[in-house]
Amino acid sequence: IIDNGVDRSDRTGVGTRSLFGVQFRCDLENGFPCLTTKKVLWKSAIGEMLWMIEGSGDERRLAEIIHNKSRNDLVDKKTVWTANSESDYWKPKAKFTGDLGRVYGVQWRDWKDESGKSTDQLLNLINGLKNDPYGRRHILTCWNPSELDNMALPPCHYNVQFYVANNKLSAIMTQRSQDVFLGAPFNYVMYSALIHMIAQVCDFGVGEFILNSGDTHIYNNHFDAVNIQLSRTPVQLPTLDFNKNVRDIEKFNITDFNLLNYNPYPVIKAPMAV
Repeated sequence: IIDNGVDRSDRTGVGTRSLFGVQFRCDLENGFPCLTTKKVLWKSAIGEMLWMIEGSGDERRLAEIIHNKSRNDLVDKKTVWTANSESDYWKPKAKFTGDLGRVYGVQWRDWKDESGKSTDQLLNLINGLKNDPYGRRHILTCWNPSELDNMALPPCHYNVQFYVANNKLSAIMTQRSQDVFLGAPFNYVMYSALIHMIAQVCDFGVGEFILNSGDTHIYNNHFDAVNIQLSRTPVQLPTLDFNKNVRDIEKFNITDFNLLNYNPYPVIKAPMAV
């Protein structure tokens, strides 16, 4: 992106250098794709996926899941969604402190049709994978055009399709917009963890995680941080270790997860554009 990207203005006013149409692939049998060239807050990323699985649109609930504490003990704890919940665009629309509207997991668990009927896409997906593993309709989507105005931020990663071959579960996640320095490392962890969880629930092994990204960009104020990261040589990927007794997609807890042999370089900080 630094060498070949196009400089463009963007919604945040920060500006980006961008490529359009990029694919990332990772064989999950070769390790868990948590970046080693900088420390990634992997527990926060998995916590965000558990929050989506739960179907919550409450930023304070996300904090509870990540820290495994009640919100009364987390007044000063921020999450990756705090800034969006407090943005000038969204705050007048929020119904309560931490309300993000009908984002991500809300659409997964409570998709509304024109009559108001609710569909639980996640449970339909699990049943479909168990009963028709070779089907071509194993999809979760959270891009609901009629409800985009009811979201603090329209979904960046908006569609994921699952595929079974040789009793292994793979998935392609499609993303309209990818902040490569801050967002992508979280996305790798979140959706790779989701594949592991669904594979266990459905008695599959794990295959590939594939990410198809549209506007794939580096923010202009991230260039220094990116150059530091590019100067580092990756080390061996860690292994995801998690509770093998959980057989219900709704029963996973943040305390069920651990990363073995995760030995990254130090964290590299950079501001998030909102």
